[in-house]
Amino acid sequence: MKKSFINYAHRGASEYAPENTLLSFYLGVYMGANGIETDVQLTKDNVAVLFHDDTLKRVTNEEGSISDYTLAELKNFWVYNKEIKDKIITLEEFLVRFGVMDLTLAIELKGDNTAKITTELVEKYNLKDKVVLTSFKYKEILDAKKFAPHIKTGYLANKVDDELLEKMKEDKIEELCPEAKIITPTLCKKWHDLGFNVRAWGVSNTDYMKSAYLSGVDGMTVNFPDKLQKLLDEAK
Repeated sequence: MKKSFINYAHRGASEYAPENTLLSFYLGVYMGANGIETDVQLTKDNVAVLFHDDTLKRVTNEEGSISDYTLAELKNFWVYNKEIKDKIITLEEFLVRFGVMDLTLAIELKGDNTAKITTELVEKYNLKDKVVLTSFKYKEILDAKKFAPHIKTGYLANKVDDELLEKMKEDKIEELCPEAKIITPTLCKKWHDLGFNVRAWGVSNTDYMKSAYLSGVDGMTVNFPDKLQKLLDEAK
C-alpha cells in the first residue's frame, strides 16, 4: 500500500450518517478516513455551505435549492439519513474544525461562482497544502487557478480522452478524477506517467473499490470509509 493513499470519506461517512454534516465528517474520521470530500454551493446571501444536490428535497424534504434561501433560513432545516439527522454547515465551519486535523480535504466546487469564496477561505485558514479543489465544471477549476494558482486542483471526469489530458496539462491541473468503473491498471499507469495524481469517484460498491485500488489509484472517495480502511489494512 502506498503511504500517500487517501481514503476520502465521501460527503463524510455518508452511507451511515446525513451527508455533508458534522456528524458524517466526524464519523468518517473515526472510521479511519485520512481525507474528506465535500461540496460547496452558495446561499441566497452568498455564504458558502456544504450541500450536494441541485435541490433540497432528497435529503431535507424541503422544497427549492440552496440558492433560494439565506443561511439563517437553511439552518432551520434538517438533513436526514433514515432516522438520523443533523444540520447544514458552512464551508468556514468545516475548515475551522477539520483543517487542523491531519487530513486531505477535497472540496468540490458544485455551484456556479464558488471558486472565489472557496479559495479566499482556504487562504484565510492557510490550508493550501491540505486542500484540492475539484469540479465537474471546468470553468470553476480555471477560476480557482486564476484566484489561487498555488492551490491544487482536480477535474472530475465522466470521460477521459487524450484531448482532455492535453488540456489539463496545459492548464496545470494536478489531479485527474475518473469514474471508478472506467479505471484499469494500464490507464492508471498512463495517467501517472503524464504526471497526474489519480483519484477515483463513483465508488458505489466494494467491487469498484477493490478494482480501483488494484489499478493503482492514489485515493478514492467512498461512502463507506470503514470498508476501504479494512482493505488498506489487509493490503499492508
